[in-house]
Amino acid sequence: MLVRLAIRDFAIVDALELEFHAGFMALTGETGAGKSILIDALSLALGERSGAEQVRAGRERAEVTAEFAAEKLPEVQAWLREQALESEEGLLLRRVVDSGGRSRAFINGRAVALNQLRDLGDMLVDIHGQHAHQSLLKADAQRAVLDGHAGLADLAAETRGAFREWQKLCQTRLEHQTHAAARNAEREQLSWQVEELERLAVAPGEWDGIQSEHGRLAHAASLTEGVRGAIDALAESETAALAVLSGVLSRLRPLIEYDAALKETVALLESGEANLREAAYSLRHYVDRVELDPARLREVESRLEAMHAAARKFKTRPESLSERLAELSTRLQELETATDLESVIKQEQAARSRYDKLAAGLSAERRKAAAKLGREVTAAMKELAMAGGRFEVELRSLLPDGSTGGNELVEFLVTTNPGVAPRPLAKVASGGELSRISLAIQVITSKAASVPTLVFDEVDAGIGGAVAEVVGRKLRALGADRQVLVVTHLPQVAAQATEQWSVAKGTENGRVRSRVTVLDHNSRIEEIARMLGGMEITPTTRKHAAEMLGLR
Repeated sequence: MLVRLAIRDFAIVDALELEFHAGFMALTGETGAGKSILIDALSLALGERSGAEQVRAGRERAEVTAEFAAEKLPEVQAWLREQALESEEGLLLRRVVDSGGRSRAFINGRAVALNQLRDLGDMLVDIHGQHAHQSLLKADAQRAVLDGHAGLADLAAETRGAFREWQKLCQTRLEHQTHAAARNAEREQLSWQVEELERLAVAPGEWDGIQSEHGRLAHAASLTEGVRGAIDALAESETAALAVLSGVLSRLRPLIEYDAALKETVALLESGEANLREAAYSLRHYVDRVELDPARLREVESRLEAMHAAARKFKTRPESLSERLAELSTRLQELETATDLESVIKQEQAARSRYDKLAAGLSAERRKAAAKLGREVTAAMKELAMAGGRFEVELRSLLPDGSTGGNELVEFLVTTNPGVAPRPLAKVASGGELSRISLAIQVITSKAASVPTLVFDEVDAGIGGAVAEVVGRKLRALGADRQVLVVTHLPQVAAQATEQWSVAKGTENGRVRSRVTVLDHNSRIEEIARMLGGMEITPTTRKHAAEMLGLR
């Protein structure tokens, strides 16, 4: 739910910070005091369009921040994770509009696109008022209301998934039929390419190994001659390094007895002698393994040439031939699978059958739910001063093709006059009627709806007396399940609220400012009395106001 709303330099509001609670909250005040401005500020934070006129006169920018408690809303948390916008410190939506009309949007301190802010806002707050943009005018929202009220959300989601799978396989079949010739040509080319590379059978890492072997075989004579010369110089000639070093050591060792300082030098020479002996042994072992093998050299050279030729042919490096074979084999397998048109058709038919079964079940449940919802909303409309009105849920068939929403289009129809055929909700209802119809639908479907905060902007337009009291009771009932914020001019509605705020406009330092006051019990009596009696408040109106508050 909405926890806090901070507004700075928005319209006639200079700086305002409001804390919200659960239940039914009423905003009251004189016309033009700024009640709807608060709703406009909240709408801005939720992603509505912005404009330079929203910035307070003389200021550089307007800023609105809305904080929500959303940790118990799985859909919201899943969306935040998907967008990498989650936070452990609640949920903050922020919007900044500069004096030129440009705006920036933020979620949990991170800049986002406006459509992201709007998508998240739709999950958090539903604003109902005398505006054409409210959600119940949207076809998708109407279908969601019906499915949610009937407990069909899971079946509807499964049907959507089945439709998408069917369409995916249908597209696969069409592509196969359209591009069959090109795919067969590619498959034939890949077949001989894979066959040729498989015959060559290049092992991973073989290129490096065979290059090294070729170097040894091609230079075997030079290697043997060079190593034998090194062995002679180290150990086997008359002037070999080992013999010379041994002679030096034999002369120095006796001298240590006369001067111990020579001991360290002798140790170094003895270490050098040991290293030379080890080197000579290693070279003798190496020269024993080096052999001239012209036949093997020819084999290696032939293998190198074959690998070079294949690399040129398949446009890759010799060391990458095994990877190239794997790539071509994978693509060939894909094409061989795709060429099985009969299998694709069978899969498509199975997916169509699954969708048809799910959609038929969904349609049957929707027909029952549509009739029930129509009766319930019609009854609620009569309580809300629309006695001749009628509400219907029309299900228009989309067979044979269906859609992600099932086999029918869901549309809310309404008439506010007896004897007149119902027409689409968006085309018939006036602003006040639309608000009251929305209220009736929301009260009835509140148990299944997922949006935690509802805002009603002047739902009492065009009503009064006993009907206003009915509206107040319905809003109070709705507030038992969710957070409800209502802008109202009627004392009968405001008196039913669990909390009431007064919005007033004044002048300070030559500038108009809007202020919001949270009313205690006595202040509420005064405000309700003002709403009842106008400018002059008498003891009688105060008594009446107290009685109205006592009836809650």
